[in-house]
Amino acid sequence: MHIEFRHLRTIKAIHDTGGLARAADSLNITQSALSHQIKGIEDQAGVELFVRRSKPLKLSAAGMKMLAAAEEILPRVASLEAEFSDIVAGSAGRLHIAIECHACFEWLFPVLEQFRKTWPDVDVDIRPGLAFDALPALHKEEVDLVVSSDPEDLPETDFTPLFDYEPVFVAAAQHPLARKQVIEAEDFRDQTLITYPVERARLDVFSQLLIPAKVEPAAIRQVELTAVILLLVASNRGVAVLPDWVVRQVHYNSDYVTRPLTKGGMTRRLYAATRANDTTLPYMAHLIRLARQEAVKLQRA
Repeated sequence: MHIEFRHLRTIKAIHDTGGLARAADSLNITQSALSHQIKGIEDQAGVELFVRRSKPLKLSAAGMKMLAAAEEILPRVASLEAEFSDIVAGSAGRLHIAIECHACFEWLFPVLEQFRKTWPDVDVDIRPGLAFDALPALHKEEVDLVVSSDPEDLPETDFTPLFDYEPVFVAAAQHPLARKQVIEAEDFRDQTLITYPVERARLDVFSQLLIPAKVEPAAIRQVELTAVILLLVASNRGVAVLPDWVVRQVHYNSDYVTRPLTKGGMTRRLYAATRANDTTLPYMAHLIRLARQEAVKLQRA
């Protein structure tokens, strides 16, 4: 038996209107075409769907079963069509985000809080477990946006600039290095460096300063939370390198000082990596705009 959506709509229309003529009008087909369609359904099913010679036309027991199926299936199909229309229109979809910048959680959460109010039908999730295989996950469509400071020349991938930041040296106010105006790679040799628990290649202090200079700190202490890193630094338990906007956010900065790394300082840029076909989606473009706006607020704090 081959039942189509139009067959279900036919059964429901006849039941709702109580007659072939009115049902044909509601379906925008001729009464003859409707009668032919009913005969075709009954021939396939091998049962009569209507009680013959009844006025108004009534469904048989078999017809009632098909009506029940129509009333269950048709609304679900209509809902699915509406969802697909929203996706095509760019008002609904999925936005799963992977973050290669560990400190960026604190910047991203206010962005997502604004975003969800405008795009309630977009499924948003953050996938920190994919942080170090993020770009391959983007190509596999496991995530939809990657926040990264390391753009690559990848096919069908856009790296949209978000904002620039400066990695800065952070130490307790009473630390000996606090007296220096500029911090160089050699200054880290006898220090305990407090970092996020990520591979060295993902940390600016290593990739941009220590690895090129072939300098190894005396010890490395890994800490998950930015607030804890700053508490440890303020307690003179070690030194750290953090984005300038992260340090500006805290309110107890009298306990520590910040210094530029090298005479010219360092400038890094964060990007939103997306599949090329997704970059211009309305909700994706809006998220990127909100991300840039929030970054301006942080840098002015």
